[in-house]
Amino acid sequence: MSSLDPVAVFRTEAAECLETIEAGLLDLTHQLDDKDLVDAVFRGLHTLKGSGSMFGFDALAAFTHHCETAFDRVRKGEVPATAELVAAVLAAQDHMRALVDRPDADHGDTGHKLLAQLQAAVGDNAQAPAVAAVAAPVAAAPAKKTTTWRIRFGLPSNAMANGTNPLGLLDELRDLGECSIRANTAAIPALDELVPTELYVSWDVLLTSEQDRSAIDDVFIFVMDDMELDVQEIAAPSAQAAEPAAPVVAAPAAALPVAPPVSKPEFKPVEAVPARKEAAAVADHRQAKATENVRVPAERLDELMDRVGELVIAQSRLSQLASASTDIALRSVSEEIERLSGELRDTMMVLRMVPVATLFSRFRRLVHDLARETGKVIELVTEGESTEVDKTVIERLADPLVHLVRNSIDHGLETPEDRLAAGKLEAGTVTLSARQAGGEVIISIKDDGRGINRERVRAKAESSGLIAPGQPLSDSELLQLIFAPGFSTAAQITNLSGRGVGMDVVKKTVEALRGAIDIESVPGEGSEVSLRIPLTLAIIDGLLVRVGSGRYVIPLSAVEECLELSLEEDLRSRGRSFISLRDSLVPFLRLRDLFRTGTKPDVHQKVVVISTGTERVGLVVDQIIGDHQTVIKSMSKLHNDVATFSGATILGDGSVALILDVGHLVAAGQQQETQMRVAG
Repeated sequence: MSSLDPVAVFRTEAAECLETIEAGLLDLTHQLDDKDLVDAVFRGLHTLKGSGSMFGFDALAAFTHHCETAFDRVRKGEVPATAELVAAVLAAQDHMRALVDRPDADHGDTGHKLLAQLQAAVGDNAQAPAVAAVAAPVAAAPAKKTTTWRIRFGLPSNAMANGTNPLGLLDELRDLGECSIRANTAAIPALDELVPTELYVSWDVLLTSEQDRSAIDDVFIFVMDDMELDVQEIAAPSAQAAEPAAPVVAAPAAALPVAPPVSKPEFKPVEAVPARKEAAAVADHRQAKATENVRVPAERLDELMDRVGELVIAQSRLSQLASASTDIALRSVSEEIERLSGELRDTMMVLRMVPVATLFSRFRRLVHDLARETGKVIELVTEGESTEVDKTVIERLADPLVHLVRNSIDHGLETPEDRLAAGKLEAGTVTLSARQAGGEVIISIKDDGRGINRERVRAKAESSGLIAPGQPLSDSELLQLIFAPGFSTAAQITNLSGRGVGMDVVKKTVEALRGAIDIESVPGEGSEVSLRIPLTLAIIDGLLVRVGSGRYVIPLSAVEECLELSLEEDLRSRGRSFISLRDSLVPFLRLRDLFRTGTKPDVHQKVVVISTGTERVGLVVDQIIGDHQTVIKSMSKLHNDVATFSGATILGDGSVALILDVGHLVAAGQQQETQMRVAG
């Protein structure tokens, strides 16, 4: 098993830290006086600076230090939090991300410009900081009251194993002022009981400094939750007390020599045994918390998913052999394996599912930036963030959603002046929502803007040759034209979007996910684009059917019901292709004709009614074989243009069955229905 690259681990943690900072900043834009948000942003910046310095990202640490200092001043009430400051740190955050991703690249004057912007935002133009200066002390302030602090702290026994360096903490304390340090080594066990990776030492520190208590707390901000810390203010420092009681620590903590006895009564060492017990308890607690979530590389999950898929195929073959056998024991084992593989599959699916909130959270920053760029007032609303979707789907949906949100803001929402003139609120609303419907997740992007101008869409389609002049189209078909390559109704294409620019890419991406796009628009009230995406791309429950001599899989989540179509009814329906289903007519497709099997229909054909959303279509098949756990295999590149099938699967006997693309078949059925109605 390969070991994790520490730099890669830092980059992962830094990305999470930057996301936290960004979320805090975006929240702060709405609540500039929220002290908790200010503290949260400060802690995020402090953590990023400290971690970056520890892993050798010095430029990142130096740059982040100035942002941290700015927020420290806000935290202490020296300067107010302003929209300009938040915007400056948001812009600086992008630079931090670049410093994390490409620490050795030439970032030019970007850092200097951003820091100048930051200094202007906090009203401090006097000194423009240099990017290379890592730890500029805050010492230029006017003289403050000198205080002596007695600090006692002990870290958990596994602190060093987890990457915490106690010497770094002691160095930071020394930076605050005159410092005397004593190591309490009484808890170090005998040599044969000593575990080299554990920490047995605690420290007593006398610190004389002009800094206040918060500066001391900041030193321990990374480990505050798991450590023991006692900080007390001593009335007046004496010359004797200021003398170090033991040599300053300069060697690894576990190997420190035992400190000589101390004569100062107020400087008693920490009780060794209880401290060790408590540290162990803290360590156990921390370990228990750590096991609640385990970070696993995505490729390992994909590999495990492939193994589960192979297991499902093998189990299907075993079930087929067992069903043809009279051996009771074999059948019993087959049923047990089927149950276990089903449970393993379900568990595996849950592991790959992530809440859609991880996707939606990316758009807060996008909307914030676009609002500043376009001058529009935009409110972003998110709904159904707890809906869970396969992680692969989440990753592939990010870019299409960016296109749709940019289009909604640029072309959907009006300017504040136009909205007020139209009797609307000044602020436009973009709503991102997600909900589960059977085996699909529906993600919608809705705006309350001007809507799509249908006359302009038709005129553009006719002028570009997409449709013939005057060609009859349903409203849905007309709106779908905006997804044609290069189609745009915008009079002027901006640097953000042109309605249609990139929309063909959106459609291709969604179709590659075996999904579909619905679009609705009401003139003057807004538009809504809905993406219907399967919950997972790996394994599905399917309905295995036979058409002619071939076998096909219909996703079970799309199946509504199955009916019998006798040969007489089939002959009577020739030329109509409709069945009456509870007082409504449902179009159906004869798959035997569609696939050109060249075989005669069975006497008792079946109709499988499938649906997507509110649309229903019947599929006429020769035989329904039964349900089938389907491991989806991608089609080859040569078959990418075959829209009727979304993939293939391997059956228990080793043969291949094609998986029907439900969305395409429903669209074909609806098109057939439209043509029938137009023809009268």
